[in-house]
Amino acid sequence: MTKRALKRSTREGSFNVAEFEDAKVRRLPVERGWSPMSGEPQRGERRDQSYMKTLKPKSEGQARLLEAIDAKNLVMALGPAGTGKTYLAISKAVEALEAGRIDRIVLSRPAVEAGESIGFLPGAMEDKLAPYLRPLYDALSDRLSMKQVRHLIADGAIEIAPVGYMRGRTLNNAFVVIDEAQNCTYTQLKMLLTRLGWHSTMVVTGDPNQTDLLPGMSGLAEIAEKLQVLPDVSVVRLAEQDIVRHPLVASMVGVI
Repeated sequence: MTKRALKRSTREGSFNVAEFEDAKVRRLPVERGWSPMSGEPQRGERRDQSYMKTLKPKSEGQARLLEAIDAKNLVMALGPAGTGKTYLAISKAVEALEAGRIDRIVLSRPAVEAGESIGFLPGAMEDKLAPYLRPLYDALSDRLSMKQVRHLIADGAIEIAPVGYMRGRTLNNAFVVIDEAQNCTYTQLKMLLTRLGWHSTMVVTGDPNQTDLLPGMSGLAEIAEKLQVLPDVSVVRLAEQDIVRHPLVASMVGVI
């Protein structure tokens, strides 16, 4: 330590010169400036949330879903809105990518409007599909910073594509999430499920009771019933008690 630094530390009360003048090891001045033990930021302060959240189930159904994703290569998560189906699936995908168990994440979603037509969308293909795929970006941004998301997408480690662009592909060494599968027909789901390649995991999420297709067109409930007899496929059915959104959501789901 230079003489000038020693004088400044002495003036600010960080060092006791009489105690430490002849010592070869000096303690750090932890009483001034930032300390990791200073506690949580005060209300109104913005904290940089650039860390990985700890993934913990908040209900028995969510625990069963996480266990199924770890144990099976194909998992179908069926349940009402707010049960964390998409969030848990994408979180496990990010976890597998960062651990090096897979090479890429593939997220797919049907480009189906929720009961109304928004008409012609200008721009390139990415611009037209952005409104439909936005929920997937939201789930990713809750686990990664948007800078990381953009970087991984640019490198091809994360791919977000509509269902219509999945035919003919073989997805090896990947974690595949099919979101809003209740808006897929039986034929579309059959096509998507057969994309599964070697060393890959596929999670299909959806709510059979909340489809935006015409009555009888959704194939999610039928294909889940047929696949649940296979020992290597796990069909996890979530219920109202697994809803982790606002408590009012669970109340509404029970009566509407």
